[in-house]
Amino acid sequence: MTDMQRRFGTPAIVVGGGLNGLGVVRSLGRAGVPVIVADSDAKAPGMRSRYARALRYDADTADGLSTALNSVARDKNQDRPVLILTTEKAVAFVTREYYQLEKMFHMTLSPPAAVQACTHKSTVMEIAQAAGLAHPRTVAVRQTADIEAIKSLRPPLIVKPAYHDSGYSKIFRKAYCVPDRESTITLVERMLPTLADIIVQEWIPGADSDIYFCLQYRPRGSGQPVSFVGRKLRSWPPRTGGTASCMAAPEAETVIDSTNDFFAKAGISGLVSMEYKRDSSDGRYMVVEPTVGRTDFQEEIATLNGVNIPLAAYCDSLGLELPKSTTPSPRIWRERISDSRSAADPLAESVDQPPGISATDALYRWHDPAPGIFTFIDRVHNWTGRSRGG
Repeated sequence: MTDMQRRFGTPAIVVGGGLNGLGVVRSLGRAGVPVIVADSDAKAPGMRSRYARALRYDADTADGLSTALNSVARDKNQDRPVLILTTEKAVAFVTREYYQLEKMFHMTLSPPAAVQACTHKSTVMEIAQAAGLAHPRTVAVRQTADIEAIKSLRPPLIVKPAYHDSGYSKIFRKAYCVPDRESTITLVERMLPTLADIIVQEWIPGADSDIYFCLQYRPRGSGQPVSFVGRKLRSWPPRTGGTASCMAAPEAETVIDSTNDFFAKAGISGLVSMEYKRDSSDGRYMVVEPTVGRTDFQEEIATLNGVNIPLAAYCDSLGLELPKSTTPSPRIWRERISDSRSAADPLAESVDQPPGISATDALYRWHDPAPGIFTFIDRVHNWTGRSRGG
C-alpha cells in the first residue's frame, strides 16, 4: 500500500450539504477519500450522497455545529480530519473559533485576520487597487452623509451589502441593479437602518455570459496554486444572481495571474476564488468579488473538467503530493431549474449551450442517484401540499 493510499484513510469533513457541498462530496468520494458531510438539514442533497456519511446538527442551538465537529474530532480511531467549508456561515463560525479548531482539524482556510479582510467589499476594492487590478468605481455608504458621493457614479448601479449580514438578508436581496441615481439613493436610504455599510458600484457593461471566475487552492507553502478558469453561461436571477450553468474558459486564463496577485497581496492561502466580469466596451476583466475559505457554488465544474480542487486541498493539508490535472472531454455544469428559468426569461442576456459540449446536471447522477431521487420526491410533496392548501 502506498503512502497516499494509507493517508486516504483520513476523513474529510465537508460542512454544508447543498449543491456546493454535494459537488465537493462527489469530488472527494469518487477519488477514494472517506467523507463526512455535516448539515442541519437532513434533506440537503449532499446528506443523501452515497459518497459520504451524513452528520446532522441542530441549527437552532448556538453550539450545534460546534458539537457536531467535536464529535468527529474526538474519534480516536482516525487521524485528525481535513475540514472543508462550503458556506459563508461556516466560514464565519470557523473564523471565530479558528485557533481552537486548528488543534482538532487540518484547516483549508487562512487565519482570521486575512479572511476577515477579504469578506468586506470595501477592503476587497482596496486590495484590488493595491494589486493593480481593474475594478469598477465604488462608493462605500456607512452614514447618510456618504450618500452624496453616489451622484458621482455613472448608472446603472449595483447596490449590495459590504458583508454578509443575516438581518439584512431577511429583508433585502443579495444585490440590486438600479437604473438611475435617484432610485439608488432611495434604496440605500431604506437599507441604512438595517445595515450601515452598503456598497454602490458602477455596472460593468456586458451580459451574464461575460462573467468569469478563477477557482483555486493555494498551498500554504511555496507550491503553485491549483487553478481553474470558467465562465457563466446563465445566471438566476439575471444580472445579480448565482450561477445557473457554466463551462471551462481556457481563453481567459490570464485571470489566473490577476487572481494570484490579489490573494498574494491579501496574504491568503487555502480555498479561494475570484469572480470577474469582462467589460464588453474594452475587453478588460474587472474584479467583482472574491470568495475566501470555502468552495464556490459551481466548484464541481473544475472537477468535471479534470481539475479536482477539493482533492488538492485535502492532499496538501495532509502533506501529500497534489493530484495531477487531467484533460477529459469538456463538460458544462448545470443547475437544471435555475438554468431553465434563465433561458425562459426575456430579460436574461445569456448564451445557449455550445454545440458539441455535453451538460452534467448538478444534482442528478447515475452513479449517485439518491440526491436527485429524494429531492424530486420532496419537491412533489411540497407542490402537492401547496396545491391542497396544506
